[in-house]
Amino acid sequence: MTAFEILAILTTLAALAAWLNQRFVRLPATIGLMVIALLGSLGIIALAGAGIPLIDPLARLLDAVDFDSTLLNGMLGAMLFAGALHVNVNDLASQKWVIGLLATAGVALSTAIVGVAAWQLFGWIGLHVPLIQCLLFGALISPTDPIAVGAIRTKVGVSKSLETKITGESLFNDGIGVVMFLVLLGFAHGEHGPTAAGVGLLYGAAVGWLLYLMLKSVDNYQVEILLTLAVVTGGYALAHHLHVSGPLAMVVAGLFTGNRGKALAMSERTRERLFDFWELVDEFLNAVLFVLIGVEVVILELRGSFLLAGALMIPVVLGARMLSVALPIQALRRGRSFSPHVIKILTWSGLRGGISVALALSLPAGGARPLILTVTYVIVSFSIIVQGLTVGPFIRRLTRGAGPGPAASQA
Repeated sequence: MTAFEILAILTTLAALAAWLNQRFVRLPATIGLMVIALLGSLGIIALAGAGIPLIDPLARLLDAVDFDSTLLNGMLGAMLFAGALHVNVNDLASQKWVIGLLATAGVALSTAIVGVAAWQLFGWIGLHVPLIQCLLFGALISPTDPIAVGAIRTKVGVSKSLETKITGESLFNDGIGVVMFLVLLGFAHGEHGPTAAGVGLLYGAAVGWLLYLMLKSVDNYQVEILLTLAVVTGGYALAHHLHVSGPLAMVVAGLFTGNRGKALAMSERTRERLFDFWELVDEFLNAVLFVLIGVEVVILELRGSFLLAGALMIPVVLGARMLSVALPIQALRRGRSFSPHVIKILTWSGLRGGISVALALSLPAGGARPLILTVTYVIVSFSIIVQGLTVGPFIRRLTRGAGPGPAASQA
């Protein structure tokens, strides 16, 4: 199957799922696409059990899609750049200590808690997995997904400062999580990990500055859109070649372009066209990604013990998320105020998504991979469907009647 045929099939499936959702289901787009794709996949599995062999063509399609490379080296850079374009860097700077701690110490703490708990829980139900493999699972499931979070948070009414925390953390902690996962994976196989995440931030700043200078030197929106595309594709590919964090680099480049570039290097016409273009790219890639997540169920090993492990790990992951949020915030309470429900909101709005699935799929074949992949899929499905559908009512219920006092304004 050629790359064009794969793209054609995925685009068609995404368009049909989007139409069905808009016409009949009317769920939030991200959730609706995944639910429709998931139900369709389960229907195909059921038909296969009845003797109608529809599952093989879908399995061949998924085998043809390198999900790891497609997401981590293709879609992710574009999505992170598009998401960062709309973030005000001044708002981000005002929350830098909270975001920095959540994206670093929070991810590390969650990785350790989930890894050790999984090691104990898997052994308790008769699934003996080495501790290093469990820590790998902790690293891949701990970061909140910026794509899933970004698609949901726009539908939820929260204070500006809290929105900045949610957005900023999700943009940065996935890059930290990917680096941590790769370091643990290299350690597990006796290899060296990638260059420190800080180099990715410096690389992204350099790329963003170069893009700014080039945008400032011309006034043609077609050329300027092409330049941003070159940064997202060529810049990400070069980051991968240099073994620096491509995700973090694209976040920094997007922040640079959406703030300094927008203010000083673009005409009004260019700003409108460029931001509309990246919004459309983001919507298209989101649709394809969540359809892919939905259909991935056909390649899972749906053993009873694997599904039980996944169900039991849901509260463990949520508990680890709460602790990894609560401890950094408590450490900062001496110097600043927070709204009463910030820990609960950050815990429940921390959705897992395609990055976790892609990292699980990147594990070497054999060993604990089938178990980790199934458990990851169960948690991601719960996160996107259950948390995604309830995060709005949950936040509105918690913040109902909250006044505009100092604590509420700080969030």
